[in-house]
Amino acid sequence: MSNENQVAVVTGAGSGIGRATSIKFAENGYKVVLVDFNEVTGQETLKLVQNKGGEGIFIKADVSKEEDVQNYINQAIDNYDRIDVFFNNAGIIQKFAPFTTVDTKEYERIMDINVKGIFLGMKYVIQVMEKQGKGSIINTASSAGIRPEHSIAVYSASKHAVIGMTKGAAIEYANKGIRINAVCPGGIVTPLFKSVGETMEETGYVPEEMSRVRMGRHGEPEEVAEAVLFLASDKSSFMAGSIVTVDGSLTV
Repeated sequence: MSNENQVAVVTGAGSGIGRATSIKFAENGYKVVLVDFNEVTGQETLKLVQNKGGEGIFIKADVSKEEDVQNYINQAIDNYDRIDVFFNNAGIIQKFAPFTTVDTKEYERIMDINVKGIFLGMKYVIQVMEKQGKGSIINTASSAGIRPEHSIAVYSASKHAVIGMTKGAAIEYANKGIRINAVCPGGIVTPLFKSVGETMEETGYVPEEMSRVRMGRHGEPEEVAEAVLFLASDKSSFMAGSIVTVDGSLTV
């Protein structure tokens, strides 16, 4: 099946995995709706998509705000009439810190974006896909959603929640033509990943345990993008509720 008239919505499209996947979708014929809180980086991704001969629009949004989510869904429909693929990807990381020092506001910020943002995106996209009778949703969880990392318990909890929501919703909609799966990246070189090292230098706090990188290298955003593209396509037609790790064996 050609992707020529298919539409993919990507949140967190301004950088890292979101940007790499947006470009990958464009290269494969999808029209892309780019969503990010950062207008500058979001517009940069749009230019990169257009440079590849792709078609798309950018919409600024805070994924934790219901009206912003409704707006990016509405804009996608107004522009392209449909949503075939939803890469529900926007998320933030937690600073490494002892559990008792985590500020309540930091906890709420992580849960708002990483859990509520995923929930709201799914809530409104599923309504569109139900009318279409078809669609693929890919949520971004994390290797930390399978095996928690030291000193980021709140982040780990938020990504466990994403996995739970993915599996729960997948059961509900598997017989309605809507496939819901999740990717669990781990150790991918993104701006988010780089900020972790910078934060450790700033605070001087280093966790007692750090994950082993068994492959001897970190992953590239494009490697996650390939997995997302597969889950978006009909090649994964019998996959629903699957939690796909792209982590170089981090969780094994």
